[in-house]
Amino acid sequence: MSGGRPHPSDCREVLDRVYEYVDGELGPHDLDLIRVHLAECAPCLRQYDLEALVKQLVRRSCQEDRAPEALRLRIVARISEVRLTAES
Repeated sequence: MSGGRPHPSDCREVLDRVYEYVDGELGPHDLDLIRVHLAECAPCLRQYDLEALVKQLVRRSCQEDRAPEALRLRIVARISEVRLTAES
């Protein structure tokens, strides 16, 4: 996807982690790798821009509707259960 220009990071790897990048969930090293790749790879940057726009639109349309706290707690508990099962 890089248009022939070699990159230290693979486009597939970058696009697999684009949601983590958009959500600010990456550590400093991965953040820098993806930031550099996006600065050099127009197709990946377009995909990132699309994902960032979708996130912005969802946030804007959902900002007034908050899930009940009990639901949030159930979701967090279930995520913990799934993680424990996956680690076993």
